Amino acid sequence: MTEGVKHSDIKLPDLLKEKYIELDLKEREKTKLIAELVDKVAVHGRVKNGKVLFKAILEREKLGSTAIGNGVAIPHVKIKGIKKPLLILGRSAEGVDFNALDGEKTYLFFLLISPQEQVGLHLKILAKISHLVKDKFVVERLKKIKDKYEVFEIIAGFERYYK
Repeated sequence: MTEGVKHSDIKLPDLLKEKYIELDLKEREKTKLIAELVDKVAVHGRVKNGKVLFKAILEREKLGSTAIGNGVAIPHVKIKGIKKPLLILGRSAEGVDFNALDGEKTYLFFLLISPQEQVGLHLKILAKISHLVKDKFVVERLKKIKDKYEVFEIIAGFERYYK
């Protein structure tokens, strides 16, 4: 993907791989949950240094919580050492206090990791995720799914009908 990619050309299911979906996050505290998400990436080798990624996410969270409300957070960073954007989806059944704007617990976490030099693409992907999670029906379905493959069905269906 390059900087010239149009918003409508970005397909979230293409960025999200089954191995980067965790429907049963265990941690109940914000920092530990971020570490759990980072471990999901590091175990598959897409990021060379999990500690650098973890610190970068914490630094970004200091600027303001990425929990946007409606039970959703979109932690995101741009880092060196990766060639293309990576999207991780995590779900916490119990919910986590992620300092959400609405003061409610957060259940869905879309972690976006982008190459440092691709600022425009990073922003386009964030916009696409934000558009997806503004739909309360989509969020409720993602909170209740039993199978990782349903994630792709829900997101692809949303993208097909709401471009």
